[in-house]
Amino acid sequence: MKLILKLFSVFFIWGSLTLPAFALDLVYSDFLGKAIRGYDPVAYFTQSKPVKGDSDFTYRWNDAKWYFSSAENREAFVKNPEKFAPQYGGYCAWAVSKGYTAKIDPNAWNIHDGKLYLNYSKSVQVTWQQDIPGNIVNGDKNWPKLLAE
Repeated sequence: MKLILKLFSVFFIWGSLTLPAFALDLVYSDFLGKAIRGYDPVAYFTQSKPVKGDSDFTYRWNDAKWYFSSAENREAFVKNPEKFAPQYGGYCAWAVSKGYTAKIDPNAWNIHDGKLYLNYSKSVQVTWQQDIPGNIVNGDKNWPKLLAE
């Protein structure tokens, strides 16, 4: 048993020293590569609510597959993805404001100054909403650093 533990620790140390670090994906996506867990980013702006996208209306952008509820929404996104894509690559905006990343709940969202922000959960969204401008200032500072790690 001691030999197995020693071999494991040597392998772990060797592996951690030689394996390349994995960079943060530019867009948060689930294990199937769906951005915003398959929700339509344009619908947040046009319908003021999260709307599940349809696999008939997809578009690949920034190494993620974006889903839309209609051909019109897909075309609007294709013409100007930066307008509709969530900030911080769709990672939790609160987490980014604190210097780390976290997954999101598509139902925990805000549009502030024409930009979409997603949060980990509804309870985190409440915390985010306590100081949206301050959280955005922090998130904007932290985001480039998180991408570079």
